[in-house]
Parts: sequence; C-alpha cells; structure tokens
Amino acid sequence: MLWLLLLLPLQALGAAEKTLGVPPDLISKYVPSKSNTWTCLDGSKEIPWDYVNDDACDCADGSDEPGTGACPNQPFYCKNEGHVGSFLPSSRVKDGLCEPNCCDGSDERPGVCKNVCQEVGQVYRKKVEEENKIRKTGSKIRSTYIAYAHKEKKRLEGVIETSAAEIAIQEKEVVRLRDIAERSESLSAAALELKQQSPLYISLITHSNALKSLQREHKKYLQREKELGNILDALRTGYNPNYQDMAVLEAVRGWEEIAGLPHINDVGKDSVSEEEAGIEEDTASEVAETKEEVDDEMWTAEELDKDLDDLLNTDYVTLLLEHDEYVQSVPEGSVLFDIASYLPDSIAPQYEEFKDTLVSWLVNLGIIKGETPSSTDTSRSRQALTDAENRLNKIKKEKEDAENDLKEIFNIHGYGLEGQWKKLDGTCLRTEVGDYTYEVCLFGEAKQIPNKGGSTFSLGKFASWNPSPDVKPGDDTYYGKQIYNRGTRCWNGPERNVVLLLSCGTENTLNSVVELEKCEYQFTGTTPALCRPLDNSEGKNGQYANAGKDEL
Repeated sequence: MLWLLLLLPLQALGAAEKTLGVPPDLISKYVPSKSNTWTCLDGSKEIPWDYVNDDACDCADGSDEPGTGACPNQPFYCKNEGHVGSFLPSSRVKDGLCEPNCCDGSDERPGVCKNVCQEVGQVYRKKVEEENKIRKTGSKIRSTYIAYAHKEKKRLEGVIETSAAEIAIQEKEVVRLRDIAERSESLSAAALELKQQSPLYISLITHSNALKSLQREHKKYLQREKELGNILDALRTGYNPNYQDMAVLEAVRGWEEIAGLPHINDVGKDSVSEEEAGIEEDTASEVAETKEEVDDEMWTAEELDKDLDDLLNTDYVTLLLEHDEYVQSVPEGSVLFDIASYLPDSIAPQYEEFKDTLVSWLVNLGIIKGETPSSTDTSRSRQALTDAENRLNKIKKEKEDAENDLKEIFNIHGYGLEGQWKKLDGTCLRTEVGDYTYEVCLFGEAKQIPNKGGSTFSLGKFASWNPSPDVKPGDDTYYGKQIYNRGTRCWNGPERNVVLLLSCGTENTLNSVVELEKCEYQFTGTTPALCRPLDNSEGKNGQYANAGKDEL
C-alpha cells in the first residue's frame, strides 16, 4: 500500500512538469490522448506524451518543450503566483541565473532560485496603487483639457461664422471705395505727377531710401554681432586654459570685458573681487563714459528697433497732398475771409459773390494758386480704401487661422483625437541644470538659457510626435515623445535638437535634462494629458494580468 501512496504525488508531479512553462491560455491543449500520445500545436506530428518536456526538441514548432528551453525561440511562461506572470525566451531557461521577471524560480532547476513572488508582488502592488492614484488625479485634470478643447472648438466655429459674414460686408465696402478712389485718381493724376516733381518730395524719397539702406546694413551688423558673440561664448566656455595659448586667452579676456562677463575660471566662486575677475576701475569708468548721451529729440536704440519700420512705411504721396492742402489753407484770422462775420445778413450774399469773383481774377492772373480739392479728395479716398482693404485682410487672416486651429484640435497628429493637448499649446516648462535653465514651450521652441549671462541658444522647434514607424499614432507611446529640431548649430558641430519624453503626472513639469551626444538633448517630464482614466478591471488590480511581460 505504501508504494501506492508514493505513486500519487509522483503522478501529480509528472503532470505538473508536463505543463511547466505553458501559459494559462494553452494549458487545456497540454493533455494526453487516450492512447497516451500528444499532437504538436502546429498539427505536424503526433508524439508520445512522455516526450513532452523531456529536454529534447521533437516538434517543428518547439511546442513539445515549453518548460525546458530545448527548442529555440520557444517562450517560457513563469506563473509567479503572488505576483504577475511573465514570459522569458528559451535561451534564458536553465541558464543558472535567477531572472527578476521569473520570481518563482521556475525557469531553473529546483533549489537554484528562491521563490520571492510574495515579497516582489507586495512591492509591485504598492507601486501600482500609487501610480493609479496619480493616474486617477491626472485623468480628472485631463478631462478639463478635453472640455477646454470642445469649448475652443465652439469658439472657433463662431469666429469662422462671424468672420464669413463680416468678409461679405467688407468686400462690398472695398468695391465701393475702390470705385470712388479710381474716379478721384483719374481726375488728379496729372496734378499729382506735377507735385511729385517738387524738391521737397524728391528729398523725402531720397532720405527714405537712405534710411532703408542704413537699416538693412544695421540688421546685417546686428546678425553678425550675434553670430560672433555665440562663437566667442562657445570659445569662452570650451577652451582649455592649461594650454596657455595667449591668443585665445586674450580673445576670451577681451570678449568678457566687452560683454561685461566675469572670467570663466572665476564663475561659481562664492566671492570674486573686481580685480580677480579682471575688471579694473579705470575700465569700468571708461565703459560708463563711452555711453553716448541721447538728446530728447534723438531716437533711442529701442525706438529705432520698434518704430523705424513705421516711419519708413509712411505714405509720402498722402503726406505731400496733406502738405499741399496745409500750404493752400487760408491763415486763421484773415480779414478778407473773416469780414463776412461782421457784415449784416442782408448784404452778406453780395460780399460772397464779390469775394469769389476777386479770387477767380487773382487765380487767372497767376497771383495766387487755385484750390485743388481733387488732390485732397484723392488722398482721403485712397486712404479710406487702404484702411478698408487692411480690415478685410485682417478678417480673412483671422478666419484662416481659426480654420487651421479647428483642423488641429481633434487631429490625431495634432492635439489628439480628444483634443487633450490643445490646452497645453504654448505652455512652457523649465528646470535648472548646472549653469543653465532649460525651457521647452510645448508645440513651440526649446531653449538653453545661461544663468550667469551670455547668449540663449535655441535647441529646436516642435517638429512632430513620436516618428517611429513601430508606434501607432494615437497611442500613449506616440504622445509620450515630442521631437524638437533645427536649433542653433553647435560650434563645429550639428544643429541642436531635443527629444522630450513625457509620462502621466498630476502636473506639467520638466524633470531632467541629459545631453546624450553632442548637441542632442533628452528631456523628461510629466503631464496630466497622458493620464487616461482607469477602467473597471484596472481599478480592481486587473492590470496585473498584462504587466511584466518580457520581450521574447
């Protein structure tokens, strides 16, 4: 009887060994036939049941060795009771190493690896619970982003509808004003051509052309100065002072003096005197004395930058006509033209008739110039037409922008199918790393900003979401990566670019910055836009079933 009792657990152990490494969805297929045989899963061969998991590969598809690793490319399933099941490639079965993904040790011979699934599962469940709390809070914030997208959609639709109606009205107004302007110009073209030959008008045009030329050269100079500054900044931060190259040292010292920067070797010290920083009192006073005093009537650099374009865009024809009108106007207080106010009403008409006759004689004799109302009318009608056309173009641009934004709100390649990213358009995330502050404005531009003076470098502008062909647009993996490229070119290197990796979080933050290769940066951050709502199975820890699967 004793041998019967021992036989039962041995038979049970044998059955367990036959299903070792078999995933739950295939357990039902690992059952022997009545004749104690078994058919390979691909149906190609029938073998004795004893051949299953006997450490010899008999089936072409390797399905007879799910738990021994004898057949290449055959996945091994770890049950990991107390934790989550996972797969291992056959090459890692019975290799003498305890795999973290197989916490029950079933991939190795008995006694080699300890079963630690209870401890690992407890830690894992706690981690998942914390992640779910973050995801639950983040998904609520994400829902407000989606609600904003729908409100923005309605607003843009309203803008498009209103703009369309305004465009129809404004187009009719432009047609009307263009007809008036063309009729006025046809009457005064000859007179205007004569006025444009005046020395005053010719001088104005000459001065305008000279200013435009100076502005063009000034912008070239500023751009060149910026590029040279970038080169010198790179030289200042990258040269090796131990080489004692006096030419390089003098160039760096000179640039630091001009730019008002401390010597690069002194940056970071708690206290640096002016003498130690290479700044002498005489030099500082000389810099102060070189500041040019600007008269009240002279333009400042800021005014030159902001207002010069408006001045150069002056309509000199209109200005000429307004000047002509001003010159021809009767001086205020003229006795001849004010005397009517002192005459009795009974003789005022006779006076007006006499005045008109006298003025007509004086014009015919060439003593005074006659009025040219057509010039003034032309100027005003042309200005009215210009204003109407500008208004029409502005409305059309607003409508076009609204239409483009509307297309992107629920675009899978734009702000997402649910519009969850629209709210974050232009949101800027920042973090300090060493001597720099790194900033990325979502869907805009990434920058590297020095904390102690110097030039700000563009690290690239938004180009796309995850461009990998293996990633499906719309998935979290797709929206978890943004590409920013075509930034400022590195000195003797490529253009700067950034890969921004995002994950679910309750706040929009930039957490880390790493320069993986020269001028190639990797940013990591969090955003509620990636926090999808938990479904019922995930809320009940059902997510464990699909977690921890290893690549085969």
